[in-house]
Amino acid sequence: MEKAQLLYEGKAKKVYAASDENLCIVSYKDDATAFNGEKKGTILGKGAINNRLTNRLMGFLEEKGIPTHFVKELSDRETLVKKVSIIPLEV
Repeated sequence: MEKAQLLYEGKAKKVYAASDENLCIVSYKDDATAFNGEKKGTILGKGAINNRLTNRLMGFLEEKGIPTHFVKELSDRETLVKKVSIIPLEV
Protein backbone atom coordinates (compact mmCIF):
# COMPACT_ATOMS: atom_id res chain seq x y z
CA MET A 1 0.00 0.00 0.00
CA GLU A 2 1.44 3.36 -1.03
CA LYS A 3 1.46 6.46 1.19
CA ALA A 4 0.00 9.54 -0.48
CA GLN A 5 -0.82 13.01 0.87
CA LEU A 6 -0.20 13.84 4.54
CA LEU A 7 -3.68 14.35 6.03
CA TYR A 8 -2.82 15.03 9.67
CA GLU A 9 0.19 15.44 11.92
CA GLY A 10 -0.06 15.44 15.69
CA LYS A 11 2.31 15.00 18.62
CA ALA A 12 2.54 11.21 18.29
CA LYS A 13 1.56 10.27 14.75
CA LYS A 14 1.08 11.22 11.13
CA VAL A 15 -1.89 10.07 9.04
CA TYR A 16 -1.48 9.68 5.28
CA ALA A 17 -3.97 9.01 2.51
CA ALA A 18 -3.47 5.57 0.97
CA SER A 19 -3.77 4.39 -2.63
CA ASP A 20 -7.22 3.03 -1.66
CA GLU A 21 -9.48 6.03 -0.93
CA ASN A 22 -11.24 4.13 1.90
CA LEU A 23 -8.00 3.53 3.81
CA CYS A 24 -5.29 5.55 5.56
CA ILE A 25 -1.80 4.82 6.81
CA VAL A 26 -0.94 5.78 10.39
CA SER A 27 2.76 6.36 11.06
CA TYR A 28 3.79 6.62 14.73
CA LYS A 29 6.59 9.05 15.67
CA ASP A 30 9.36 8.92 18.27
CA ASP A 31 8.67 12.53 19.30
CA ALA A 32 7.86 13.29 22.94
CA THR A 33 6.57 16.45 24.61
CA ALA A 34 6.03 17.56 28.20
CA PHE A 35 4.67 20.58 30.03
CA ASN A 36 2.13 21.52 27.33
CA GLY A 37 4.73 21.28 24.58
CA GLU A 38 7.32 23.47 26.33
CA LYS A 39 9.76 20.57 26.49
CA LYS A 40 10.37 18.46 23.36
CA GLY A 41 12.56 15.48 22.65
CA THR A 42 12.87 12.10 21.01
CA ILE A 43 12.46 8.67 22.57
CA LEU A 44 13.94 6.07 20.24
CA GLY A 45 11.47 3.22 19.66
CA LYS A 46 8.46 5.09 21.05
CA GLY A 47 6.67 5.02 17.69
CA ALA A 48 7.16 1.27 17.31
CA ILE A 49 5.90 0.62 20.85
CA ASN A 50 2.83 2.84 20.31
CA ASN A 51 2.10 1.06 17.02
CA ARG A 52 2.35 -2.42 18.57
CA LEU A 53 0.32 -1.45 21.67
CA THR A 54 -2.44 0.20 19.64
CA ASN A 55 -2.69 -2.76 17.26
CA ARG A 56 -2.90 -5.25 20.13
CA LEU A 57 -5.66 -3.18 21.75
CA MET A 58 -7.58 -3.03 18.45
CA GLY A 59 -7.20 -6.81 18.10
CA PHE A 60 -8.55 -7.33 21.62
CA LEU A 61 -11.57 -5.12 20.89
CA GLU A 62 -12.25 -6.98 17.62
CA GLU A 63 -12.11 -10.33 19.49
CA LYS A 64 -14.81 -9.00 21.83
CA GLY A 65 -17.04 -8.05 18.89
CA ILE A 66 -16.26 -4.32 18.93
CA PRO A 67 -15.46 -3.10 15.41
CA THR A 68 -12.39 -0.89 14.96
CA HIS A 69 -10.57 0.91 12.16
CA PHE A 70 -7.67 -1.59 12.17
CA VAL A 71 -6.88 -3.37 8.88
CA LYS A 72 -3.28 -4.61 9.26
CA GLU A 73 0.15 -3.73 10.56
CA LEU A 74 2.41 -2.67 7.70
CA SER A 75 5.71 -2.29 9.57
CA ASP A 76 7.09 -1.68 13.06
CA ARG A 77 5.67 1.85 13.05
CA GLU A 78 2.99 1.93 10.32
CA THR A 79 -0.54 0.54 10.27
CA LEU A 80 -3.21 0.42 7.59
CA VAL A 81 -6.60 1.58 8.89
CA LYS A 82 -10.09 2.25 7.58
CA LYS A 83 -10.91 5.90 6.96
CA VAL A 84 -13.34 6.99 9.70
CA SER A 85 -14.70 10.11 11.33
CA ILE A 86 -13.08 10.49 14.74
CA ILE A 87 -14.49 11.73 18.01
CA PRO A 88 -12.06 14.46 19.13
CA LEU A 89 -10.94 13.21 22.55
CA GLU A 90 -7.56 13.46 24.22
CA VAL A 91 -6.64 11.59 27.38
